Amino acid sequence: MDQVTEFRSALVKALPSSAYLLEDDARQAYESDWRGIVKNPSAAILLPGSTADVSAMVSLCAAHGIAVVPQGGNTGLAAGAVPVAHLPQAVLSLRRMQAIRSIDPVNNTMEIEAGVVLQTAQEEAARVDRLLPLSLAAEGSCQIGGTIATNAGGIHVLSYGSMRNLVLGLEVVLPDGRIWNGLRSLRKDNTGIDLKHVFIGSEGILGIITAAALRMLPRPKKALTVLAACDSAHAALRVFLEAQQACGSDLTSCEYLTQIGLDLVLDHLPASRPPFDERYPAYVLMEMSSLDATADLSARLEPLLMRLHEGGTVLDVAVAQSESQRMALWQLRESLSEGERAAGGAVKHDVAVPVAAIPQTIADIEHGLPKVAPGARLNIFGHLGDGNLHVNVMPPARVAFADFLAQARQVTAFIEEIVVGAGGTFSAEHGIGQLRVESLKNHRAPLELELMRAIKGAIDPRWMMNPGKVLNRSN
Repeated sequence: MDQVTEFRSALVKALPSSAYLLEDDARQAYESDWRGIVKNPSAAILLPGSTADVSAMVSLCAAHGIAVVPQGGNTGLAAGAVPVAHLPQAVLSLRRMQAIRSIDPVNNTMEIEAGVVLQTAQEEAARVDRLLPLSLAAEGSCQIGGTIATNAGGIHVLSYGSMRNLVLGLEVVLPDGRIWNGLRSLRKDNTGIDLKHVFIGSEGILGIITAAALRMLPRPKKALTVLAACDSAHAALRVFLEAQQACGSDLTSCEYLTQIGLDLVLDHLPASRPPFDERYPAYVLMEMSSLDATADLSARLEPLLMRLHEGGTVLDVAVAQSESQRMALWQLRESLSEGERAAGGAVKHDVAVPVAAIPQTIADIEHGLPKVAPGARLNIFGHLGDGNLHVNVMPPARVAFADFLAQARQVTAFIEEIVVGAGGTFSAEHGIGQLRVESLKNHRAPLELELMRAIKGAIDPRWMMNPGKVLNRSN
């Protein structure tokens, strides 16, 4: 009897049939990443309903030498939550662990399980008039555990920081099945190494996050959303800098997109509508918010926009006059990846540079890409306020994405060279997964990699937790 057969036999004996999936057809949805780029088989899909279940399942895997692949909503873009090739692995999905364990509006905290969908967590916070500020395009399907494991960013990092800033405590199942209960809801706890930060952003290679204590904030009572049209990234950056100077911390989001990206949405998502009668090269989507329901936000922002319009920096402005108009503007931004996917896909890059370097970085990429991949099309968008750009390279017209993938390595090397040369990073919020392992090796100092491997080896000495992601064992 081979290893996988033995494991499956032990699984059937130890767990109820509702706790696993073994049939090929049932496993397939868990074995492929969101973009359909990576697809590898698993020995089983594990469906725990509690932390105790996770512990038992991980222990069973460890006893049979089966690696474990933690999976949340599987919305990641670096294939970090699906199996790698040529290794016995079980996918452990947290989707059944959806309990809201507690909400404390006095302490401004919530304790929730890893399988809770982000949008659900936002709604639960709103029920007690609080805000869980993490917000991203996949919030209707991504799960809390995954957002912590990848240290998710999104549109509100400008004001609230990434997911790391919202986590007060964690519950984690370790690679040997033991449970670390670090579910503390304290703002101050200076008692040795803060272990939660070891697991936040570790992409599941150190353990499985099963629950979290999260920080909530007072909920804004008023918002103003504006889409400004510009002729360049240089003009877009000026709009952000002027708005930040005028609005301070009330400027909670500032996003950058182009007409190319907007066309992908308008062409492939029929419900979308163009925001202007004219077409413009670049756009800045900004949102101000206030805890004061009587605040006149437009009185602060509109004079600035009028001045920028008179000076030619802003070419046109759309101001949301209702919640439905506000949501329509945000839908354009949040549908960019979906529109791109519907158009056939792209070689994706999630980069960050110092904010001042954004226009030159975009210009360098636009200038150099035709030499590397003639005819390739660029869709650049992202979080202007924190320097995070999504640089997506689509194949030339009438070239299939599968055929274009042969050029992916050289395209990625070109973009990463520009970004790192500008003092930036090749991964701002998407993580490493199994698609950027080589990039991490190329762009991080040997000592950094040595320290990462030392932490991995200390917690997971057999390297059985989410193998093939982030780090290679041997180099």
